[in-house]
Amino acid sequence: MITIRYFASLREALGSSETQDWQAGLSLGALRDQLLARGEPHASVLARTRAVRCALNQQLSKEDALIPDGAEVAFFPPVTGG
Repeated sequence: MITIRYFASLREALGSSETQDWQAGLSLGALRDQLLARGEPHASVLARTRAVRCALNQQLSKEDALIPDGAEVAFFPPVTGG
């Protein structure tokens, strides 16, 4: 089981979080693809054409990072400031 959290505009579209049964050892990219396959609203919010960042257990991670059982995964848009 993993916890998936969404932040900023993604949170507005998908809610704050969800839990999901997940086979340990698969990648963040594979999780994103599985979420995309659900259809709307995930398909448009997490689309490959959109810039979306991933964090694994509160560490910014690339999509090839492997997800351990019990992990927390976060998706969020790039952060800019000024």
